[in-house]
Amino acid sequence: MASIGTVVVVIIGVVGAMIARRSAADGEPAARPPSPPGWVGTWAAAVQPGTEGFRQQTLRQIVHTSIGGTAARVRISNQYGTSPLTIADVRVAVAAGGGRITAGTDHALTFGGAATATVQPGRSLLSDPVSLAVPARGDLAVSLYLPDAAAHATEHSVATRTNYVAAGDQSGAASMRAAQTRNSYYFLAGVDVMNSRATGAVVTFGASITDGTASTYDADRRWPDLLSQRLAASGRTVGVLNAGISGNQLLQDGQGESALKRFDRDVLQQTGVRWVIFSDDPINDLSGPNAPPASELINAMSQLIARAHAAGIKFYCSTLTPFQGSSGWSPKGEQGRDAVNAFIRSAASGCDGVIDQDTATHDPAAPTRYRPAVDSGDHLHPNDRGMQDIADAVPLNLFG
Repeated sequence: MASIGTVVVVIIGVVGAMIARRSAADGEPAARPPSPPGWVGTWAAAVQPGTEGFRQQTLRQIVHTSIGGTAARVRISNQYGTSPLTIADVRVAVAAGGGRITAGTDHALTFGGAATATVQPGRSLLSDPVSLAVPARGDLAVSLYLPDAAAHATEHSVATRTNYVAAGDQSGAASMRAAQTRNSYYFLAGVDVMNSRATGAVVTFGASITDGTASTYDADRRWPDLLSQRLAASGRTVGVLNAGISGNQLLQDGQGESALKRFDRDVLQQTGVRWVIFSDDPINDLSGPNAPPASELINAMSQLIARAHAAGIKFYCSTLTPFQGSSGWSPKGEQGRDAVNAFIRSAASGCDGVIDQDTATHDPAAPTRYRPAVDSGDHLHPNDRGMQDIADAVPLNLFG
């Protein structure tokens, strides 16, 4: 039987030939929109189709920043809406916990100078900037009133954060009356800050491990949050934008569009992006009885690498964490994980750097499984300690 290394060499050659034969019908990478000097993303959520609807209600959503700044602007998305989305009384403030806002920090946002705006289906809208002392690794409250029916909300389904909804226009209220809680983000896709010291943003692009599934709720213990803490402690001012979607796959649509389809929107079009870390999507492709050949996953990764490089962005690859013991594990999936990891570790991968999440989390005595100390219990997702170990495995010199 050929060794994994031999198989990977053959696969790399096949991938190179396939990329060379890509037709013009595949399209060119989306052009990166120019970012005005000083603007960098501090928070993001990758959007996906939703089913919940709202009408004459206020949403107050809490976001955890990575870097601070002297001004802020927010991005509202109607990517998956079936009708125009009307937004009114959109506001941003420093959060005070429990859905409250800090006195003296509340600011109304406008869109092209107007307090009310309409976002067409399939589109997003960036607010005008507002002066605000945005805290680094702090919480902002973004409130918006929906005066008309907003069905099939564009959402991010797993917030790992408590958000709030209440009847009527309560965007400016210090504490909303009779608010209900929600576990998702709705219509809110990003927050940018003005920070002249920032050197750029890194997008963490993956699935549920990146999204923070199984980390402590409302505690910001996702590994991208913990990476942000390490970057700040090292003296680097780098925005960290989490573009993970729980259940997402590299090749197939399901929980959100596939990584191949959403890469341009969720990575290339982020404000100030300079780096991307590609993480755990292929684990979902490899789970279940219909795991694709590793060559298909490697080909798709190679396409993403080429698209990032064409946009001037460095592409960092993460090895796939173990998942034996989970409901989706199979010997075929494990062989695929081995092949993908061997490709990532090879000199011919095209990755600009490697984050070895596999080594950071597997049990040396049973490398196809998590170490017990980092296993959340489902044998698929790391717990808080595992999230920290993944964040600690990122070499900070990748960011200058």
